[in-house]
Amino acid sequence: MKNSVSDTYAADITADHDRKNLDDINRALADHRINEEAAEYLCTLYSDGMNWFREVFHVLGKCLGAPKAPVVRYDYDNDCGVDEKIKIADINPLSPYLVQHRLDMDPMRNQFFTVTAGHQVDLSVSSIVTVIVAAQKSLSRALDKITGKYYRDFVNDVATTAERVITAHERAASGRAIAEKIREEFSGKFITAASETVLRIIGRGHEEIAVDLVRELDKIEKPHLRLQDVWRVKCLFDLVPQARTFIERIREAMPERIVSMRDKFYDMDNPRNYRDAKVILNIGPDSAHIVPMEIICQVRTFFEFERMTHTQYERARKSKTAASDNIERKLADYMEDGIKQYNMMICDCVEDLFDRVGWNILYERGIGMSLFEGFPKNCTMYYPQKMLDIITNKLDNAIENEVFRLTTSPAKLTQAQTSEIFHFMARFILVSAMPYRKSTWNAPTNTTAGKLFNFVMKEVQRYYKG
Repeated sequence: MKNSVSDTYAADITADHDRKNLDDINRALADHRINEEAAEYLCTLYSDGMNWFREVFHVLGKCLGAPKAPVVRYDYDNDCGVDEKIKIADINPLSPYLVQHRLDMDPMRNQFFTVTAGHQVDLSVSSIVTVIVAAQKSLSRALDKITGKYYRDFVNDVATTAERVITAHERAASGRAIAEKIREEFSGKFITAASETVLRIIGRGHEEIAVDLVRELDKIEKPHLRLQDVWRVKCLFDLVPQARTFIERIREAMPERIVSMRDKFYDMDNPRNYRDAKVILNIGPDSAHIVPMEIICQVRTFFEFERMTHTQYERARKSKTAASDNIERKLADYMEDGIKQYNMMICDCVEDLFDRVGWNILYERGIGMSLFEGFPKNCTMYYPQKMLDIITNKLDNAIENEVFRLTTSPAKLTQAQTSEIFHFMARFILVSAMPYRKSTWNAPTNTTAGKLFNFVMKEVQRYYKG
């Protein structure tokens, strides 16, 4: 006989949790910890949990298709999946899980392999995407963020914006004085009406700057709207271009749902030196009722490196001497090691690809199209065109002067053929590798792949430092 209790288990515990969340939100409102605007937003995010969770499934299914392996539970403490298979009917927003998908029509698919002894083929890169679906963010943590860090950042943004606008029209001393009053006023209670409150603080006599002031203050994101990770997933890819293929697929499939998008795989300005990409989607019913879903895209090598050294970093970050120890700089150096590990994998991929790409270019059989046409897939999230032009010109000069040449060809290559092979490989390096900060690190130079990799990446570094 069918167990009706089991059939409704996930929905029942989620509904019960929804009720507790709504009670806690109302309690926070009654205690004046938050205001009605923030409470209304939180009520939307923390009610009807199963409905929003279905929307998370819908996004993953639309972009990745059906799972390619059994779903397993995820262990936050150890950052890994648990060998405990679960049924789809048991999945609920209160427990994280891990599932393997495949990036179908992946331009990287089956392009990387090494033939070992006995003609065994080992894949260097796969099209499998590891998806970690997080549990619903706990309400207590959400409230701590909204009333803590997010609110402090909001108040600081309001104060500095007001000071900037007032200083541009009046004396700097007036701007500083108003900023101080704003911080004092906002510290007394949870305020989100920035424009109205600031206009009341500055009083009469500033009518000529009111329009500019309101315009700038209205651009500042309110503290509760900065909470965008109640519903979130992390996708792990082998290569950066695969992550970008996935992001482009989201952009094509549901452009109207995109709230924000950022790609930090190339970012060298981040003080933490962290590399990933993030997409915030609205899984709510319309643009007036935004329920954000956070999708973090990361490369597997970087994730594994971070996971292995996470404990040491957390210990250093929580240390009483963290500020004096310059934890930001240490973290940036530590992340640089993760970037090196990933880039070494890219360098190995270049070595594996060289002959296959080269000979496919040579043996096009007059059809004018290589077997590698469209690989890697074009994307709108590459480097500036100016930098690409600089590297192209320098690479042409290096090829002409035989700095780069192929000596293992079964037939003599023309310069045009040599150029086509090296340009293809340089393009692959540009779209796959992550730029590093320190000029002291190089890939091994005992191979053509290593020499080309160093040439390309040093030009990237020179462009940004120049």
